[in-house]
Amino acid sequence: MILATDAPIKLVIWDLDDTFWQGTLSEGSVEALEANLQLVRDTAARGMVHTIVSKNDFAPAEARLRELGIWELFVFARISWQPKGPIIKELLSQLQLRAANALFLDDNPANRAEAQFYNPDLRVADPIELPQLAPLLRASGQPDPTFARLEQYKLLERQQQARTQYDDNLAFLRDARVQVEFREGPAAVLPDLERLEELINRSNQLNFTKRRVTLSELEASLSAPARRWGTVRVHDRFGDYGLVGIYCLNEAENQLEQFVFSCRILHLGIEQFTYAHLGFPALDVRGEVATQLNSTEKHDWITVAAAGVASEIPAIPAAGAAEKQLRVLLKGGCDLGQLTPFLQAFDLDVAEEFNFNNEHQIPVHLEHTLLLRATREWPAAAQQRLAAALPFLGREAFDTRLWEPGYDVLVYSPLMDYTQPLYRERATGHRVPFGAYQDITAEPPVALAARYAQRRFQGLDEVFLHRFAREFEHEGPISPAEFQQNLRWLRAQVPAGVPIFFLNGAEIDVPDSGENGARARHETMNQALAEFVASAENCFLLDVRAFVQTPADVSNNLRHYHRRHYRTLAQHLAQAIGAWQGQGLTHSAWADWKARAVGLLPAKLRGVLGR
Repeated sequence: MILATDAPIKLVIWDLDDTFWQGTLSEGSVEALEANLQLVRDTAARGMVHTIVSKNDFAPAEARLRELGIWELFVFARISWQPKGPIIKELLSQLQLRAANALFLDDNPANRAEAQFYNPDLRVADPIELPQLAPLLRASGQPDPTFARLEQYKLLERQQQARTQYDDNLAFLRDARVQVEFREGPAAVLPDLERLEELINRSNQLNFTKRRVTLSELEASLSAPARRWGTVRVHDRFGDYGLVGIYCLNEAENQLEQFVFSCRILHLGIEQFTYAHLGFPALDVRGEVATQLNSTEKHDWITVAAAGVASEIPAIPAAGAAEKQLRVLLKGGCDLGQLTPFLQAFDLDVAEEFNFNNEHQIPVHLEHTLLLRATREWPAAAQQRLAAALPFLGREAFDTRLWEPGYDVLVYSPLMDYTQPLYRERATGHRVPFGAYQDITAEPPVALAARYAQRRFQGLDEVFLHRFAREFEHEGPISPAEFQQNLRWLRAQVPAGVPIFFLNGAEIDVPDSGENGARARHETMNQALAEFVASAENCFLLDVRAFVQTPADVSNNLRHYHRRHYRTLAQHLAQAIGAWQGQGLTHSAWADWKARAVGLLPAKLRGVLGR
């Protein structure tokens, strides 16, 4: 198995035609492979980086990937008609990753062979192997629900793009306005202990000392009086690199015992600057390193920022971005992803937090108000225990970016409160939502387990279902009163200056949906939502009932609308956001037309428009 190796996969390089989708884009007919889309989302949320090396025309490929709502999860895309082997070699250099930490997926064996010829340590695979590889990839890395690692590589991409505009590298470095912040002493270093341990044990290219440590050894060393521990943080006009370096100086011997940096600051001169800052102490360099240090230079393009003082260097926006865009966070079901291309026709920076397939291959909805409260109110031990015990939750069930700064507008769909029944744990009283309009404790476990097995869910077998029925009691859906109480709690948790735009539900009957009583439930919960919004500060309602009015307006249930209605919803939302800020949003008619036209075509013809 190609992943059975000591080198972890940090980067996946995707071909497109007959790999990421079925068909050839240049011939006009491609069908997205949903499992691959979800694999990118899931693994990016665990810190894995994704890029593209494909023989295609760039513009239609980008348009198709934007339509699929996946473009923003790729960095350093290389889409051209050039040979792939040299491109991958250059790409790995720009990403500052070793070939052994990369996996190249391509359906053409000649491309795979060429890639390995130029990059001998590169792992390669045919996309038909993905069903076996996907669980291993999903188990890699660490939870990164805010996509912090992706953002770091986007920063690196901006830096690399800017570097190409300079003939003189020194001129580029001076214009980058690099600032370094040093934090020293146990009190300053201890909060970053786990990051330090990770950097010391996983870094190689800029790990000059290569002294691996355990967490306990590291913690003990911090209090040693003869050792001067410090961390290095970097910021330039491209963005904030965060904590990128660590040093430990044995002052009695004037000897560096730890001197380690992240490869993402390679070629900025940070390691030499830090070495000079410490007075050029003795350093026994072990193994190969990407740069050579000397005992004379102190780079003058780098300045020292005072600890804890925010840099005043303005970060440059991503290519094509406005100077200041409102950052909108969409929280709800994955169908809301269809809003994104239409919202991006306006001057908005859209981030998404939707349901996903967890490690048990079960679609997990994490937007129920009860689960949102649990992320802040349940003890960590209770969260971890239930996440491990209930396959329909999973280890990332309590991760959310809702409580993090950085977004200006929250768009929230509470339809899981409309839909999912609650189950109360008899021993603790903890309640969890699952399913839709059914009581799984009342169904025969044999039949229910068989249905789950057909959907390839893992862990929902007869043994689990029997145990769940013993330990949990079906409570039914959340009451309208508790729903309103939870919404008031949510409003109090989100910063007061951030508006919340709530999406309500359609009120129609959907034949053969299998969700008995859904329309009546929507009517009741819509009323409760409207009452809350009318009484809450900085809350607004987007009423889908104005345009979702018949069964022909939805697909398999009353929560999934046909694509044309997402354009309408996006327009209503953009108008509402503009009204809230007192200024209409800039709008691209071309981007809107493109998103609309692609959405209205049959799936098999959408690739034609992207050409």
